[in-house]
Amino acid sequence: MGLPNIHIAFKTQGVSAVQRSQKGIVALIVRGTGSERKLHTLTSASNLPASLLNKRENEVMTNQKYIENAFLGYVNKPGKVLVYEMAAGDNTFDEALKVLSTQTFDYLAGPQTLGMSGESLQASVLSSWIETQRRNNRTVKAVLPNTAADSDGVINFTTSGIVVHMPTAEDKDHRETFSAGQYCSRIAGLLAGTPMNISCTYAPLSEVEDITRLSQTEMDTAIDAGKFILMHDGRKVKVGRGVNSMTTTSEGHGEEFKKIKIVEAVDMIQSDIRMTAQDNYIGKYANSYDNKCLLITAIKGYFTQLEQEGILDPGKSVVDIDRDAQSAYLQSTGVDVSELSEQELRNANTKDKVFLAASIKILDAIEDIDLQIAI
Repeated sequence: MGLPNIHIAFKTQGVSAVQRSQKGIVALIVRGTGSERKLHTLTSASNLPASLLNKRENEVMTNQKYIENAFLGYVNKPGKVLVYEMAAGDNTFDEALKVLSTQTFDYLAGPQTLGMSGESLQASVLSSWIETQRRNNRTVKAVLPNTAADSDGVINFTTSGIVVHMPTAEDKDHRETFSAGQYCSRIAGLLAGTPMNISCTYAPLSEVEDITRLSQTEMDTAIDAGKFILMHDGRKVKVGRGVNSMTTTSEGHGEEFKKIKIVEAVDMIQSDIRMTAQDNYIGKYANSYDNKCLLITAIKGYFTQLEQEGILDPGKSVVDIDRDAQSAYLQSTGVDVSELSEQELRNANTKDKVFLAASIKILDAIEDIDLQIAI
């Protein structure tokens, strides 16, 4: 007869976790040259719509190049890039964000002009929007230039002087230097192309020849301040460490949430459990103890699958009825729980509410190696 449907649904989510993480989605906002506002859904950088090929006056990093950079990725290329093309006269992101609030994506990057003269406040608008979306249980993140948002959903990209070899028909050795804002799409694509079981730390950017270099102390200080930086190791340019802009920790939201890899896994797990429960459980089962156990078993099976995929630490995943929350709820409805046995508390009728508690250990990537060599 096979497993109950809810168990199958959760197991399927677990099996596909790594595959889904290899097909990240980037959303870009670009400034158009016409009067229309459009959302373009692209699966490659070839055959871009004509409106995205138009060059704005004095523009070196064209919309075309900005989009192509997003598709470079890292281990993988993003599965999709959503490009919202603003009208030439738009001064706010209101319409763009209204449309993007109905789309599914992983990383957002704003126009390449962010951070330039007159646009310093626009990055904070996108940062605030990301925070609002995350409070509403949307697992979206953004790559923004020089934006100290103190948020696990905002990557504060601060590297400047990004030198890229861009040969032309007239000059095979032509190079251009770009700002952090002009390279945010590249970082968003790199993060979207990083599988869930590794991190982006030390990911190389092969097209970049040089950057504004920092000393070791300056790099350590920048990373500790929640800045996502590039470094030159003497041979190539690569990501310093995969951190977001979060610097303030709290109980239940500690140091580990500064890591992009950890936040990616947390976001995926929360989204998978929420959506699978909504699609396969809520409203479809009576709220009996047996059916609560069905949900618990299904979620545990999902965690076990993530352990097998190298995302969670094997043997460390636990999920069960939250006895404290269930007890507090029962007392709020007038039930005397002092005389209830452990099993009676678990079996108690909680009307339409299910109280669960889980504990997992997300596997980080190898990033710091301490090797003592005796001679």
